[in-house]
Amino acid sequence: MTVAPLLTWPILTVSILVVITSLILAALILFHKSRGGGMSDLFGGGMSTSMGGTSAAERNLDRMTIIVGLVWLACIIGLLVLYRYFPEIGVLGTPGPS
Repeated sequence: MTVAPLLTWPILTVSILVVITSLILAALILFHKSRGGGMSDLFGGGMSTSMGGTSAAERNLDRMTIIVGLVWLACIIGLLVLYRYFPEIGVLGTPGPS
């Protein structure tokens, strides 16, 4: 039986963060005011497309999308660094060097 090294928990944690932020990012992108289709039309966003200007809610949605996107990018880079500098951690089923 192979015991997982202690450094596998950062990879697992960052991987879970990537999945969560990916789902949130997809939802935030779908909530944006679109030029047709999308979830914003589902909740009545399609009716307000004739109004000019950007609302405060749309600006806040833009900010949240950018923040979640940056967190997602940081998680991807974090995974890259973890796998690059600790390649033996990513492979749990193979025996280490003897």
